[in-house]
Amino acid sequence: MTTDELINKINSCVEALDFVSARKYIEENISIVESNKYLLKRNARDILKFLTQQIESGYQTLSRKELATLNAINTYAYNFDLRGIKNIVKNESTLLIRSDIESYLNSDAVTILAGMGAIRKALN
Repeated sequence: MTTDELINKINSCVEALDFVSARKYIEENISIVESNKYLLKRNARDILKFLTQQIESGYQTLSRKELATLNAINTYAYNFDLRGIKNIVKNESTLLIRSDIESYLNSDAVTILAGMGAIRKALN
């Protein structure tokens, strides 16, 4: 894919409000897009700015497995299945140490995990 095709693809994704696809294209070709950011539309430039800030700050994105684990925790918490939550906490304790995990959890999961001592509840 040439640079022009890539920029056009990103801009068309942004116009169609398909920000997930636009983000994927930008992440996969960040060096090319960074050097040609003047060709991007405003929303695409904002996505690029956000991604470069995350990379500079050392932020690690979650993998599919980690997202699936968090989704399972949310489902177990919604159904109040403590056995399932305890099993996940036992097997995936390193995931729960991350400070940004709370934003991926629903309020039920945050309350249950904070009560179990698996995460620290942020004081808002």
